[in-house]
Amino acid sequence: MTEQNTGHGPGAAADAPDADDNRRQVLYWRLLARLFDHEEQPALESASLAVVEDIGLPPALLDPGASVGSVVQRHPELAAEFDGLMTPEPEEDGGRDRAAEVRRAALASKVLLNVFASGSGTVTAEQLARWQSDAEWFERALGCRPGELRGGRGGAGRAAAGGGTGVGPTGTGVGGPLPDLSRLIPAIGPELGSIEAGLVKRMHLREVLADPALAARLTPSMSLIEQLLRDKDNLSGVALANAKALIRRYVDEVTEVLRTQVEKSTVGELDRSVPPKRVFRNLDIERTIWKNLTNWDPEGERLYVDRLYYRHTSRKTTPQRLIVVVDQSGSMVDSMVNCTILASIFAGLPKVDVHLIAYDTQALDLTPWAHDPFETLLRTKLGGGTDGTVAMALAQPKIAEPRNTVVVWISDFYEWRQQELFDSMAAVHRSGAKFIPVGSVTSSGRGSVNPWFRERFKDLGAPVISGHIKKLVHELKTFLT
Repeated sequence: MTEQNTGHGPGAAADAPDADDNRRQVLYWRLLARLFDHEEQPALESASLAVVEDIGLPPALLDPGASVGSVVQRHPELAAEFDGLMTPEPEEDGGRDRAAEVRRAALASKVLLNVFASGSGTVTAEQLARWQSDAEWFERALGCRPGELRGGRGGAGRAAAGGGTGVGPTGTGVGGPLPDLSRLIPAIGPELGSIEAGLVKRMHLREVLADPALAARLTPSMSLIEQLLRDKDNLSGVALANAKALIRRYVDEVTEVLRTQVEKSTVGELDRSVPPKRVFRNLDIERTIWKNLTNWDPEGERLYVDRLYYRHTSRKTTPQRLIVVVDQSGSMVDSMVNCTILASIFAGLPKVDVHLIAYDTQALDLTPWAHDPFETLLRTKLGGGTDGTVAMALAQPKIAEPRNTVVVWISDFYEWRQQELFDSMAAVHRSGAKFIPVGSVTSSGRGSVNPWFRERFKDLGAPVISGHIKKLVHELKTFLT
C-alpha cells in the first residue's frame, strides 16, 4: 500500500477528503443499483462492505433481509443516529464533515432500500409488518412521528414551509452530501401509502386473517381496510372476526382524530332569551358583587346580597339537516371511509339530522346506521361503475327545508349521465340548500376530479373542495354551528 493510500504521509491531509468522497460514492452507487436492478453487483457489494467495516458500522446494514429495527436492537447506539438522519445538518465552521457524511450515507441507504426496494411476489404478514416498521424508521429519519406521513396527519406543512426541491445544502451529485429529503415530504407521504397498498394487495390476506397470531401483527391502515372491505363477503368464522376487529380498530383511531377537529368549535351564539340555570357552576360571582355594592356595610365590613346573578349557557342552534352522498366506486375508498366516520360524528351533535347515502350504479340509504361508522362500512360494497342520478333520487326527497339543509356530495364525478346529474345538482343549489361538491376527502389530500364538472360547479358558485378532510370539517362547522 502506498503512502498516499494509507493517509499517513505528507499528502494525507489533502487525500483524506477524497477518500471519504469515494466511500460515500460507493454507497450511493450501491443504493441506486439495488433500487433499479434486482441483480446483485458483486463489486459494489464487496466495496460497500469494506466501507461499512472501515467506518465502524455493523455489516448487517448491508443485509437486505435485516430490518432497521433488528439492526437497532443489536446495536442500540444507532437509534439516536437514525432519528432526524435526513433532516438538514448545520455546517461546521471548518466546512463539511466528510467522515460524518459517509456514516450518514450508510445509515440512510439502509432505510431507503428497506422502504423503497419492496421486491415482488407474495407478501406475508411478517414481511408487511417489517416493512411498516422500516417505514416508521424512515419517517423518524425525516423528523416526523412514526405513521405521520402515511396517515397524512402532519409533517407536510412543516416541510412545505421550507420550500426547495430536496437538494442538499452543499452538493447534488451521487458523490455529494446526503440530500435533504425532508423537503420532499409532501411527495413522499403519498408514495409510502402507494407502496404499502401494493404490499397489502400481494398478501394472501385470507390465510393471514384465519391465523389469529398473524392477524394480530397486522397494523390497520387505509390500504389494508380497503382490501378487507373488498373481500369481507368472502370471509367467515375466525377470518371474518379478525377482519372486523381490524376495521373497528382503524375506525376508532380515525374517529378520535376527527372528533377532536369537529368539537373545537361546534357551538352557536349564547341564547339570552333562555333563562340561565340557577346552579352553582353558572353563578356569576363578579356580576353578583357589582350589582350588590350598594348593600355594602362599612361598619360590619359585610356585603348583603339581595340577588344572585347567573351566566347564560344556552346556545342558539337551528335544527340542521346534513345529507352526505358518497361515491363508493373503487376510486373513492379513502373518501368513503373518512366520510362515513365524519357523518357519524356530526350525527352525535345536538340538533343535527344526518342522512347518509352511498352509491355506484345503485344507491343505498345508510341513514339508520349513520351513527355507527363500523356497521355502515360493513354494509358498503366497493367497486362497480358510477351513476349519481340514482343517489340524487334518494337525496332530493330528504330536502324538506332547503335553507336549513346542507348536501355534501363526495365523488370524482366521472359520471355516465353527466348533464342530467349536474342539472339536478344545480336545482338543489338554486333551491336555497347549501350544496358542497367534494372531489376527495382523504387523509393524504390526493384525488382527481372530472374537469367537466369542476368548471360547471365553479360557474354555479359552488366550487369543488379537494384535498385534506380538514377542509370539509371547516366547511361543515361553519354552516352547522
